[in-house]
Amino acid sequence: MLIYRVISHIPHILFKPVYDLYERYLFERVKANGRIPKHVAIIMDGNRRWARKLEKPPWYGHLFGSKKLEEILEWCRELSIKTLTVYAFSTENFKRSPEEVNALMNLFEQKFKELVHDERVHKYGIRVNVIGRKELLPENVRKAAEEAERATRKYSNYTLNIALAYGGRSEIVDAIKRIVDDIEDGKITKEDIDEELLKKYLYIPNMPDPDIVIRTGGEIRISNFLLYQIAYSELFFVDVYFPEFRKIDFLRIIREYQKRERRFGK
Repeated sequence: MLIYRVISHIPHILFKPVYDLYERYLFERVKANGRIPKHVAIIMDGNRRWARKLEKPPWYGHLFGSKKLEEILEWCRELSIKTLTVYAFSTENFKRSPEEVNALMNLFEQKFKELVHDERVHKYGIRVNVIGRKELLPENVRKAAEEAERATRKYSNYTLNIALAYGGRSEIVDAIKRIVDDIEDGKITKEDIDEELLKKYLYIPNMPDPDIVIRTGGEIRISNFLLYQIAYSELFFVDVYFPEFRKIDFLRIIREYQKRERRFGK
């Protein structure tokens, strides 16, 4: 496993002129290279630990995490990264305290409603997809998510995939169940099953595989995220909590990605 670490212990505000200069330099170098990833996936980890460090409740970290996601969407747009997939809430996360789960669900509902009316979403043509077992979500959250999907369905410039009540193993299981249903209905045969057919039955049919997977928060594991799709993705593990993830960190990851030779098993 290839690991790239970013350490950001010193507040960059102390060196803002130098930081801004370096950020502009990195941005220009990344753009000049021309090898821009088409799909970036992010495990947004560390919101709760960041809040705990500040002696705040968990919802405080999740709130600032949602604001960081808005920034990352802008970074992707600036670099013409067409697809961003983020891990927002796993099927296992339902085991957290009822207070935290309820706070998160309220935040999801609020953010989906904001997406519907966000001028940037409509100006830049960002399509929103929610992937996961949506039937596990409270009705108000599910309806808000579905409304965000309906309101952006016609767009194709950029795509934001939000993994909510999601598990990589669950996605594969659900795909297999749908394949079995179609075999029983005579739509396909067992001989039709191959890797390409299975991709058609995943939550987003034929979604391009991520070029890059980023996990913030210092943990070095995938945590049941996009297990089928990331077989050949480049993996980056970052030693900062998600609310502290900086544009300079993002650009350094893209720059490192551009230096790697992707072999795809060859």
